[in-house]
Amino acid sequence: MGTNYMAKIAVIKAGGKQYKVQEGQTIKIEKLENNVSDKVKFETLLISDENGEALELGTPSLGEKVTAEVMEQGKADKVLVVKFKNKTRYTRTYGHRQPFTAVKITSIA
Repeated sequence: MGTNYMAKIAVIKAGGKQYKVQEGQTIKIEKLENNVSDKVKFETLLISDENGEALELGTPSLGEKVTAEVMEQGKADKVLVVKFKNKTRYTRTYGHRQPFTAVKITSIA
């Protein structure tokens, strides 16, 4: 980091969850109905520098100040779910792959 440049951090809301992000960071969030290379804006709850000095706090939101680019649409690794009841010869196994969207944070206003 340079002496006069402080990296901004923001807290965004996506898919019912909150994520702490920085410019250039890639995160996996709940699936969005967008195509790869689309631009997406996120509801921003907080913007700050690294030290927490220049703090902007939403009440409850600052609007859509974080922009990101969709990098990938995919499915996470398979999670096996097993149901089992002892002494009754009952067992069920099924798998689940949660869909996700990978986005790269391009700018924090």
